[in-house]
Amino acid sequence: MITKKDVEHVAKLARLELTEEEKEKFTHQLGDVLAHVEKMNEVDTSNVEPMNHPIDFVNVTREDVKIYDSTREELMSNAPDVEGDFFKVPKIN
Repeated sequence: MITKKDVEHVAKLARLELTEEEKEKFTHQLGDVLAHVEKMNEVDTSNVEPMNHPIDFVNVTREDVKIYDSTREELMSNAPDVEGDFFKVPKIN
């Protein structure tokens, strides 16, 4: 089970300042969570296939389709400033 000292340790790692009331509250809440997880560990899942999502769905994105061809020269002609084969941009300080 979770102790108050465990909650204080986790709070310190997370750089959280907790009141005494919060420490007590989180001690009970985290203890309840771990008790629930322990109950789930008792369930026989040997015949259950692993899954990455509980709902089956199909990716509905479209195929990548090339819409138009552009040459480097055409693309570079739209740039406000060019140096060689590169776009020239202002220096950021």
